Amino acid sequence: MAEFDTVRSAYAGARSAQIDEGLRAHMNKVYGLMSVAMVITGAVAYLVGTNEALMVAIYGSGLKWVVMFAPLIVVFAFGAMIQRMSAAAAQAVFWGFSALMGLSIGWIFAVYTGISIAQVFLVTAIAFLSLSLYGYTTKRDLSGMGAFLIMGVVGLIVASIINIFLMSSAVMFAVSVIGVLIFAGLTAYDTQNIKNTYLAMAMQGDSEWLGKSAVMGALQLYLDFINMFMFLLNLLGNRE
Repeated sequence: MAEFDTVRSAYAGARSAQIDEGLRAHMNKVYGLMSVAMVITGAVAYLVGTNEALMVAIYGSGLKWVVMFAPLIVVFAFGAMIQRMSAAAAQAVFWGFSALMGLSIGWIFAVYTGISIAQVFLVTAIAFLSLSLYGYTTKRDLSGMGAFLIMGVVGLIVASIINIFLMSSAVMFAVSVIGVLIFAGLTAYDTQNIKNTYLAMAMQGDSEWLGKSAVMGALQLYLDFINMFMFLLNLLGNRE
């Protein structure tokens, strides 16, 4: 935030207005891409979770392990390869990933009541919008939170994988509570980071990278939302 204000103040009049206009357009694109991905994920998850034959085929066989870990692998591969992709290709991969994520979480429609899922989604949406707005408008520099939050995510992944075999309700409860807090922090942090990344790229005039940056920003916020939703669903959801 401080970086944005410093550079913005270096320009006056039309140039300052141009920076503001470009930032608004960039953030609108980020949220737009994220919203489309959420619709794709929700549609795929609903189709899978309400189809008994698909549920048995996926979660009643070894295919469940592929579905469970494939999104994690794709995310890391996408982050490593995006610089070699075009903006259009990166967006297509993002759509494909969101469909894969829907396949991965489709089980929630077979486990939780529809009303419960809708209620938790609404709670998550309100929390996400509030935290993202805070990250966008705050004068506080949130960059120092980054390393701590990423370490927390790694810890959550390790603990979640271990608990697949332990099947401990106490561990799952602790992971869910900590997960909500971590992804709440990441929502604010990532929003501010997207804003500052736009500034750095806009000054260089790299329109192709700005397009890919919007996709990566949408992916980051999408993951923040999905993970916060899943952890809250585990804490607040009513099972069938």
